[in-house]
Amino acid sequence: MTFRAWRGLIAALIWLCTAVPALAADDGVRAWLDRDTMHLGESVTLNVESQGGAAGQPDFSVLDRDFRQLGTQSSRQVNIVNGTTVIKTLWAVALEPKQEGVLTVPPVAVGSARTEPLTLTVLPQPTGAQGRPGDDLFIEVSADPLAPYVQQQIRYTVKLYFAFDLTDGNLAEPKADGLVVQRLGQDRRYVASIGDRRYHVVERHYALIPEASGTLRIAALVFRGSALDPRDPTGFFNRGRAVSASSDAVEFNVRPRPDGWGTDPWLPAVDLTLADETDLPAEVRVGDPVTRTVRMKAQGLGYEQLPELDFPPLAGAEIYPDKSQVVTRDDGTWLFGERVRKFAVVPTQPGRLELPEIRLRWWNTATGEEAIAVLPARVVQVLPAAANAAAPPAAGAAAPALPAPADAPPPPTTAPVETPLPSLRLWQALAAAGFALWLATLALWAWRSRRRGGARAVPGPNEDGSAARSRFLRAAALGELAGAERSLIAWARTERPQLRNVGELIAALGDEAQREALLALQRARYAGASADGLGGRLERAFRDGLRWAAAPSALRAASALPALYPER
Repeated sequence: MTFRAWRGLIAALIWLCTAVPALAADDGVRAWLDRDTMHLGESVTLNVESQGGAAGQPDFSVLDRDFRQLGTQSSRQVNIVNGTTVIKTLWAVALEPKQEGVLTVPPVAVGSARTEPLTLTVLPQPTGAQGRPGDDLFIEVSADPLAPYVQQQIRYTVKLYFAFDLTDGNLAEPKADGLVVQRLGQDRRYVASIGDRRYHVVERHYALIPEASGTLRIAALVFRGSALDPRDPTGFFNRGRAVSASSDAVEFNVRPRPDGWGTDPWLPAVDLTLADETDLPAEVRVGDPVTRTVRMKAQGLGYEQLPELDFPPLAGAEIYPDKSQVVTRDDGTWLFGERVRKFAVVPTQPGRLELPEIRLRWWNTATGEEAIAVLPARVVQVLPAAANAAAPPAAGAAAPALPAPADAPPPPTTAPVETPLPSLRLWQALAAAGFALWLATLALWAWRSRRRGGARAVPGPNEDGSAARSRFLRAAALGELAGAERSLIAWARTERPQLRNVGELIAALGDEAQREALLALQRARYAGASADGLGGRLERAFRDGLRWAAAPSALRAASALPALYPER
């Protein structure tokens, strides 16, 4: 660089340092729309620019009466031109009109300044789709069937095609009065070529359930978002320009249920099955429960649409239904509703027990005809109840006679023997003393019992344990682990009264399968282990009775008189 050039540069710097910058004379604000005519459902951008000394943030709350605000962007520029500093701030807010017609955009306040009002013409929403194959952005929707039955699933598919990079966006959900909408699976994303253009595709699936017959119309779905502008990738609006598209509206003719269907549940499905998931034994005994697990599964229906499973009354048996387990799954296209219910059937008399078939009417939407789902009948032979091992209650033993005094006269044999008066009085005194001693012993025993707080009542060894056994087997068959544990302890104490809990019962049992089943019960109830199949395992282990490690100790001989000095 020459000396002359350096001298000119230094002179310019000195002038800039000594000059006093001046703000722009225009201290006002102005506003404008990117367009003044649009269709309902589209968005428009309101731009507000502040220049010079105006300060503060715009108050956009005045727009909420007629518009929905979709987002705001801002930018600030500072320029120095011929020693004058010019400051500009620009805000851009995306607006969606709430109604059609000629709307007024009210003045927006920025500090002490206000913009001029603007006029926007909003035309009715078009009935056809905005965007077709070949455009940068378009939406396709498809629905099957277009003439469904009431409560039948409609498969509704939405595909969004875009040929540029989207920074954000929102796709509306299908909705209509009297329509249940459920989104299925996750969005699918892939690339497709249409003509000479390559598109990114977002595919979304829905299950639509019409609740009433008649005409049903789903309005056009609208997508609004922002796309990077390839002509200005580093420009002011770095979040992209606003883009939108809408689909075609879809109309359905919903048919009512066929005439003559009656009061049976209306079940329009692609497939519906009833299945028995239990391996029933060929023979059982009276009082032993038989578990029947029934599963109902339907394609095209949610579990809420499936009726409750019931078992008809049976002669010679009692039925105990469990609570139904319900779930609705989907494979991304179809709904699959399920109901599973267990029934414990307890025979009350020997003979042939038939579990009757279950029939359910449903409507096959694939063939357009009525169909019947059948659960076949099952037959079980009921044997008499096993003989009760418990002995009948023993009769109370009579109180032994008090021993006669050594000097008492022998009992009369053939004829009364005349007894002297002094001897008679001595015998009477001894009898009275013995009776008093017996009463004192009873009083002492009662007092010591009350001191101990009373012995806890437990089932005696002579009580009938068949009722507790039946309760245990029924609870195990239904998978009620807490009830099965209580009933099993009650059953065991009819044979071993000293047992107090499951731990003591495990120690007293001699059968490995029974001990392992009880250990699994403890882990499931108190350690969070899995309880799958545990009820059936308990039922199989204890069906034939309790197997003790050793014979119970001999019971003490019953006595009407307690010991004079009870054991401590």
